[in-house]
Parts: sequence; structure tokens; C-alpha cells
Amino acid sequence: MAIVVAAHRDRCRGRDMKVLIFGGTGFVGLNIAAALLARGHAVTLFDRANLPAAAQHDFAGYGEALTVVQGDVTDRQAVMDVVAGGHDAIVLGAAITAGPARDAADPELIMQVNLLAQLPVLVAARRSGVVRIINLSSAAAYGAAGSRHALLDEETACDPVSLYAISKFASERVAARLASLWHLDIVSVRLSGVFGRWERATGVRDTLSPQAQILATIRQHGEAVLPRPGVKDWIYSSDVADAVTLLIEAPKPKHLLYNISTGREWSALQWGQNLAKLHPGFVCRLAETGETPTIDLHGPTDRAPLSISRLEQEFGWRARFGCAESAVDLSNWWMQHQGGL
Repeated sequence: MAIVVAAHRDRCRGRDMKVLIFGGTGFVGLNIAAALLARGHAVTLFDRANLPAAAQHDFAGYGEALTVVQGDVTDRQAVMDVVAGGHDAIVLGAAITAGPARDAADPELIMQVNLLAQLPVLVAARRSGVVRIINLSSAAAYGAAGSRHALLDEETACDPVSLYAISKFASERVAARLASLWHLDIVSVRLSGVFGRWERATGVRDTLSPQAQILATIRQHGEAVLPRPGVKDWIYSSDVADAVTLLIEAPKPKHLLYNISTGREWSALQWGQNLAKLHPGFVCRLAETGETPTIDLHGPTDRAPLSISRLEQEFGWRARFGCAESAVDLSNWWMQHQGGL
């Protein structure tokens, strides 16, 4: 199987696939774009925002292989027009990662972007004969089930609570249903706690990853103070991009849903302390009794890790970046790019 997949990926690289990424200038979208461009594919990014200055510089060498289309994913006609341009694959990456305050204040927009905007894309993809669609979902879809199990695999019953989690779980079910009815090739992926390159405040993620918050503390010349260690199967954005690219290029994935994670746990505190070794004078520590933390860990508890057995057994895929490696890579990247984000 590994030989077949490798041969198919080589053929895809040679024939220059055209890939459309919705939410393409966002955090995860830019990482996926970088991976696809490096493998010789042509990429179109559809997003409300233009490329950040640093990305314009980094991606300049790809020339006509990269196209940026500014538009709103809730604009049905704009979506239909860009899909009609002809693409081999589409990545559904536009999302509002909302917290409780935005859930209460603007539930309609959250559902429009995270779920309802999916439908015009799928309708247009069906008309245009798109070969592969990747729906970016989230480990948030497991919801309250994350505290009831020691390991979360793709068959674990979900119990989503927040509107973001509910919309992501619903997007998976809608994709699976229409894939069956319309004979579309749609794969959903649940991403674990993602952090890494190109993460920045864009207005659609209410709380950045703890790692991004820790990096920001360095710029502010403060201390990163955590409420607890924050243990999770964190995954670096470059590894997410590698796994998504693999699924775009794969001949025929066996499943409609895959977890994407490192498959191992470590703490945000440990990551921050690894980062501190690279930046003398910076401190990352736990809050003392009565002290207010400066880092938000996205909730009061840590969820169980995701199983990656499907990706590992079918494709032999493993994440390349662990705690120490990601701290070094992101520190180096951030030092080079912080002025252009």
C-alpha cells in the first residue's frame, strides 16, 4: 500500500494539481498552501483578508502558482464563481473559532460561516467535477466526550457543546451524507490542538493557542503564567499541512474521517519552558496561589488525546515535530517573521 500511495503522490506532483483553499490566508490555510506549493501544486486562496506582508514575501517565488482571491465565504455567488474556475481539490478551512461570548452575541454568523457556507461549495464542486474535498473539522467535535474517555478515536460518540464544536460535527455529517448521495470524494479531518507558523489575531479566532500567547509574552517582555500545565496532544501546523497534503494526493482514502494529531501528549508549560531556553531572561511558569494567569488554556480541563491509528496504519504517517522540535522551529520562524504578521 505504501508503494502505491508514494507512486500516486509522485504522479500528482508531476501533473500540478490545482487546489482551492477556503479560509486560505488564515493560520492553517497558509500552512497547507506552503506544503502544496512546495510539492509543485498550484494553489488558490479564497479569504476575506489578503496575505500578511510576511507571506507575500515568502510566497513571492511561486509566481503564478499562487492566486489570492479576496471574498466572503458567505457570498454564494463569489463561492460558485471561484469553484467554477476548475480545481482538482478543495480544502474547506473557513471558520469562526468562537468562545462563549461570541456564541451568545452572534450565533447566526458562526453557523453561517462554519456550516451553511459549506453547501454552496459542495454544490459547485459537484458541478465542476472536483476530485477530492478535505473538510477541516476539529477535536472540539468530541466535546464533553473528551473527559469521559482515555483515548478518542473516530468511532467515539461525540457530545459537542459550543457552537464551534456543534458546527464542526455537523459539517462532518453533512459532508458524509452528500458524499454518499452525490458520489463526491469528501474526507473530514479532526485537528487536535494546533499551533505554529502564521498564527496571528485575525478576528475569527477568539483565543489564540497557548503557544502563540506564550510567544506574544516574549514580545511584551512579560512572564507567561499558566493556570495548570495544559497537557494535550498538541500538533504543529506544519504537520497538519503534511497530513492534509497526503490526503489530497492519496488515490482513495479508506475512511471519511481521520484524526490528525501527534499521537503523544506533552504540556504547554513544558513547551514554554523549552522556548524559554532559547530566549534568556524569559520565564514560563505556573501561577502561584491567588495569582492571575496570563495564558488562557481554552477551558478548565484537558481533554483526552486523539488516536491516530487510521492515518498511521493506512499511510504510515507520523508527525515530525514534538515538544522540543516545535519550540525551536517556531522560535526561529517567529524571529524572522514577527514584523510582517
